[in-house]
Amino acid sequence: MSGSFPTGGFGAGIPADGIWQAFEQLRSNFEKRAGSRMGRGDVRAAVLALLAEQPMHGYQIIHEIEERSGGTWKPSAGSVYPTLQLLADEGLISAQESNGRKTYSLTDEGRSSVADTGASAPWAPQGGSDGAGPSALPKAGFELAQAAAQVGRTGTPEQVQQAVAALDETRRRLYAILAQD
Repeated sequence: MSGSFPTGGFGAGIPADGIWQAFEQLRSNFEKRAGSRMGRGDVRAAVLALLAEQPMHGYQIIHEIEERSGGTWKPSAGSVYPTLQLLADEGLISAQESNGRKTYSLTDEGRSSVADTGASAPWAPQGGSDGAGPSALPKAGFELAQAAAQVGRTGTPEQVQQAVAALDETRRRLYAILAQD
């Protein structure tokens, strides 16, 4: 699809490439803000939280973090394994090798440390489960971009105009939210 849709057809006069560029820009902006990159402290907290439940090997830890975060966070082996080594050096975890795999578990000192901090796991939703967690806005934005692209692809010229007006109003309302003190 290049240029624009045929005159009188679906989304007449609306540049198809422009819609998809805007869609991709919106998606990439949300991915950057809600991406899978967490700080080393978060990896540390996640590893300790998981090992407080049961012993695991490194791959299980990575998989559990990804699963519990709903796929929004998958730490790399390059962040998990150094964290495991650091925790072992600090005496908070120990490793037992079996079948060529190291299984990590909390030491008594590690259990005490986890109990003392009482922090929630980094993948746990913050501020309740009302859908206002950190991933709610990117998800809503992505879904809005999908709907706008669908209208641009299949809508009549009148529907496209209505969608543009609705998006303009939504943009103004979002900025009004930021202007509130």
